[in-house]
Amino acid sequence: MPRPLGWTDVRALAEALEAAHPDVDLERLRFTDLHRWIAELPGFSGDPKASNEKLLEAIYLAWRDERE
Repeated sequence: MPRPLGWTDVRALAEALEAAHPDVDLERLRFTDLHRWIAELPGFSGDPKASNEKLLEAIYLAWRDERE
């Protein structure tokens, strides 16, 4: 059984987001949507209030890398 994901699991979150939202236009992505989608991922157990802009940016950049 995989361990639960938290905010610092940047690469795993990016991979999960790509699998869940493969058609999203990353150039138009709002951090509010990104935050919500992360919190809704199966296996995510982080506190939604524990995120910050730096973490969201890191996840966003990893997601862009994952897509390329």
